[in-house]
Amino acid sequence: MRRWLTVFFVGGSIAYRGLFNWIRPAMYIPTMLGSPLFQLIFFTKLGQFAQAQSRDFYIVGNSVQVCAMSSVYGMTMAVANERWFGTLGPLLASPANRAAVFLGRGMPVLANGLLVSAFTFVAGTLLLGFRPGLAAVPALALVVVVTVVSCTAFGMLLGSIGLRAKDFFFAANLAYFLMLLFCGVNIPLDELPGWMSAVGRCLPLTHGIAAAREVAAGASLLHVWGLVLTELGIAAAYAAAGLALFRVLEHESRRSAVLDAY
Repeated sequence: MRRWLTVFFVGGSIAYRGLFNWIRPAMYIPTMLGSPLFQLIFFTKLGQFAQAQSRDFYIVGNSVQVCAMSSVYGMTMAVANERWFGTLGPLLASPANRAAVFLGRGMPVLANGLLVSAFTFVAGTLLLGFRPGLAAVPALALVVVVTVVSCTAFGMLLGSIGLRAKDFFFAANLAYFLMLLFCGVNIPLDELPGWMSAVGRCLPLTHGIAAAREVAAGASLLHVWGLVLTELGIAAAYAAAGLALFRVLEHESRRSAVLDAY
């Protein structure tokens, strides 16, 4: 168990540093903080101008959704870049537990997603007048953590697909913007076509955003516990699917030696 945890925490941290060591503040701040900030302001002001929903509807929706920028893109790259950087062969040759290797890559990504979402909530408080109340903050934080976990698990699945796909950036971009449309971030699910709302309920973010909105409006954590558990179930399903696909592709690579071919 100690070895598993070492691979999970230490291995995941080293892998993240190795794959993303090129990131500098001049790149990180405009991309991971500037972009969510302008997204928050744009959709909130647009919604207020159209008088479609309340201000907090857009602030909460976008502040939770921006975690996907780190969780989906970052986790996809954390797995798929092993192939593109030529390090997949040594990784598969190691005797380390595959679940620890695979899941450990999600911890730094998850922390980054929490930072981005927290920054956006603070920006909404300082710039747009978001006031959820101190009593709601712990429950809201828990809901955000669960939602970031769910998005990270979704990124694991996309990253595993990227081990074989030629253009995994396209898949990550498509998934990110579809989540913005399908998950009730700026348009209530009830106002979407039936098939879109059905798809949205199978994706990360949807139930987490709904729970966060209710908590911000004064609901207790117990009241939204069903939504939180549903988001956790979605996270577990995507993580299990991503790990299973990773193992299948690993087996196929040993059989046909094509996993690290472009």
